[in-house]
Amino acid sequence: MTRPGNHHLPSHAAPTRAVPPRAVPSGTVASDADLVGSTARQSADGSVRGAGALRRLAAGCGASALAAVLALGAAAPVHAAPAPHASMPTMAHAALPVSTPATPAAAASTAAEDAAEDAVTDAGAATDADLQREEALGELAESVDAHFYLPPSTLPAQNGAVIRSEPAQFYLDPVKLIKPKASATRIMYSSTDAHGGRMAVTGTVLVPTKAWTGKGQRPLIGYAVGTQGAADRCAPSRQMAIGQEYEGPMVAALLEAGYALALTDYQGLGTPGAHSYMVRAAQGHAVLDSVRAAQRLGLAGVGAANPVGLVGYSQGGGASAAAAELAPSYAPELDLKGAFAGAVPGDLQQVAAKIDSTLYTGFLLFAMNALDSQYPVDLDAALNAKGRERVAEAAENCVVDGLLQHGFVKTSTLTADGSTFTQLANREPYASVLREQRIGDGRAPRVPVMLSHSLLDDVIPYQAGRGVAERWCAQDSNVSWITNAAPTHLGGYVAAVPSAIAFLKARFNGNTQLSSCWRL
Repeated sequence: MTRPGNHHLPSHAAPTRAVPPRAVPSGTVASDADLVGSTARQSADGSVRGAGALRRLAAGCGASALAAVLALGAAAPVHAAPAPHASMPTMAHAALPVSTPATPAAAASTAAEDAAEDAVTDAGAATDADLQREEALGELAESVDAHFYLPPSTLPAQNGAVIRSEPAQFYLDPVKLIKPKASATRIMYSSTDAHGGRMAVTGTVLVPTKAWTGKGQRPLIGYAVGTQGAADRCAPSRQMAIGQEYEGPMVAALLEAGYALALTDYQGLGTPGAHSYMVRAAQGHAVLDSVRAAQRLGLAGVGAANPVGLVGYSQGGGASAAAAELAPSYAPELDLKGAFAGAVPGDLQQVAAKIDSTLYTGFLLFAMNALDSQYPVDLDAALNAKGRERVAEAAENCVVDGLLQHGFVKTSTLTADGSTFTQLANREPYASVLREQRIGDGRAPRVPVMLSHSLLDDVIPYQAGRGVAERWCAQDSNVSWITNAAPTHLGGYVAAVPSAIAFLKARFNGNTQLSSCWRL
């Protein structure tokens, strides 16, 4: 089986995508109602098809859940966009029909998915209209300027070169009533993959409309988003345009602080090929080159002289951390002042052991697909037919549908020899590939960094983040290590936001950071 973006394909070549055997609800963002349920149903392979476990959604999948950021006093003033014309259909009415399965196996899968929806609606967590609306939004996200995401046959040799750009929209809500006061530009730019090959990456540049009143020039933030999923429709630049990007509240808070932002979609989100989920070098390069591209767009007040900061949490924390330690060699010309990275997945073997066969099994499937596309590990040989099907399905999932479809799947049922994914991760060739993704292994930032992690993180082990701090400190980096006790992965994010904003302000004001290395 050839999965999207297999390693034998050029980075910018359009591969043949593996198509799941059935249509499923996209569910790209969950509302509070979607996260609250009391019933669940369990299939034969151990997957729980219900809403009860989704209350924990530590991966951060609900714009309404992340609105807690706004309660911290970081809300950005907004203005209302014109309301839709009365004759326009609502999102719920715009839902596309689910295709009829053609085989008994597909029929069984569809029945299981129907059970998942029933579990949600029976509990009163969401109505049928809510589920239809989310499916329609997934289809809508795929239709956002799809032609823009196809790269040219020849890519620029310069990292961060702008391939194309166009005006874009950024809404905080799917009804498109809440729009931050900032200009938005969708970009495609050149970057380098994990093996030095050329790749085209898309993203969004946001610049506040209000004048910068702080010290020096307006800072530019390289913003690394958290887990979005693996399908093209999950790209942040697509989700922002339809008001479905769950990181919107934090982005709005940084815009209100006066910062310009460059948000990468990462390799393979939107563009052809597999998403480079948790591939350290590819993610770090994509973040740094998004900043370079923003500086080269010619936007007023944004250029090579702007001070730069990096921000990210979860997958974004790993990407921000990777960018910070790669910057001295990869992008030395950037005036980088500091980097914030929360819940850094600094050791993927530790992460695998934490989430294997849990609610977050889908995240392991995202990572398996990414590593198989980037490295010659021959994943097909390690998986059985069910495992290959699961990986192919996950390649077409965003976060919420990935959790619904694959939550609590026992990974031992997916492998040819009955091994768990954790056991695979500790055997060759996977062990060497995963060690290559370890952050802080012979590389370290040369600017102040802040790392934050919750002791109660249920997705990324506390030690996976602390290990990064320890390795960087051993290489004489200036590291501020912040521990909190917020429950769950999402709680750790909310708890870290005030520290992140204060950290950036101090760096751009030129304040000295007191290192925590003495106590680690």
